[in-house]
Amino acid sequence: MLKKNNSSVGGVRVFKANVPAPARPRGLPRARAVRAHSTAGLFGWATFACALLSLEATLAGASATDDARLKQALARYPEADTNKDGVLSEEEARVFLKNLRGSKAGAGQNAKKNATVTFAQLEPTWANVSYGPHERTVLDFWKAQSDRPSPVLVFIHGGGFVSGDKSKARSDRLLSECLERGVSYAAINYRYVTSAPIQDVLQDCGRAIQFIRSKAEEWNVDKTRLAAYGGSAGAGASLWLAFHDDLADRQSPDPVRRESSRLVAAGASACQFSYDVFEWDKMFANSKNAYREIEDRPGFYGLKTEEELRGPLGQKFRAECDMRGLISRDDPPVFLNSAMPGGDITSRGHLLHHPLHAKAIYERCREMGVVVVAQIPGVNIAPGKDDPPSLREFIFKHLKVAPERGRAGEGSATK
Repeated sequence: MLKKNNSSVGGVRVFKANVPAPARPRGLPRARAVRAHSTAGLFGWATFACALLSLEATLAGASATDDARLKQALARYPEADTNKDGVLSEEEARVFLKNLRGSKAGAGQNAKKNATVTFAQLEPTWANVSYGPHERTVLDFWKAQSDRPSPVLVFIHGGGFVSGDKSKARSDRLLSECLERGVSYAAINYRYVTSAPIQDVLQDCGRAIQFIRSKAEEWNVDKTRLAAYGGSAGAGASLWLAFHDDLADRQSPDPVRRESSRLVAAGASACQFSYDVFEWDKMFANSKNAYREIEDRPGFYGLKTEEELRGPLGQKFRAECDMRGLISRDDPPVFLNSAMPGGDITSRGHLLHHPLHAKAIYERCREMGVVVVAQIPGVNIAPGKDDPPSLREFIFKHLKVAPERGRAGEGSATK
């Protein structure tokens, strides 16, 4: 599954709205995942009513360009960000509001009857471990209890490469399920493009994978079973890791660089198909939208002018960041999920997460013979009859985790 070493400069930037990550609640003592049952449910009737009115007021009149209202809603209701990419889309907000209304309707009669299940946060075994020299090149690692080397699932946060944080992983129930099933888990930070070009940011993600492998003995890691997933920027980075040639340099004096960066599987929600800005021009050439994915296109790659971007160096950087163009027959399986509607672009968020992105990856994978499973309703693509129907089942299958009794077909919060 490993590709031939290619010591090239890699880079990728996710295109997303700049939304500050919500403050992380104080973590609970490290232990098994705890399901806390509130006596009267998550909200009583009065609290439900207040919450609903507050959200309705926040979203009232929100248009595709009204990012301020969506940011406010995200800060108050982080659970509305269903794909965990650090950005609340208008569609996610409307779905959350609809569900909240439905919950309100039955809250008066069922608040005492139906307790809401939440997951307590799990503290990592090792927190803020440096895998590189920059202050943001750190990761958290949760070590599964196992007598044998464990597979590892790596979470890469979203946020357009300009925001977001690894703490997002702590509220993902896939974390607790991984630990329950003998899979270790890691969540990484990486440099933002405000301090490094996209190709270097992607290299950070590759080095994080290499670093985890370098800790195999200490952390009880099975080097042959590492997978990654994320939303938006994290989705793009996961796809880049899946499709890029191995970053391993067997002759390097740095033991981390001697390790492989390759994955056995990748999951991508609300992904982009490429970080070559010229490929975006082609993809959306017929769109009537007035939105742009990046304002300073040369600066995205650490360049200064449009001429440099079109020149040899710009061509090299753009090719290194073109996930679709990197796909080859020996790449690992990928799972794609995109909830956005199709059609013409209606907002910048729609542009960044349009289902055509996932469709482009899906079609190229099928063309090259790479295993791909996709849930893209906006373009009428769904998993096949024999495919894993959700990200969690896909990941566990390719990490070779034995099926758990009573859980077949059950979905994940990261679907």
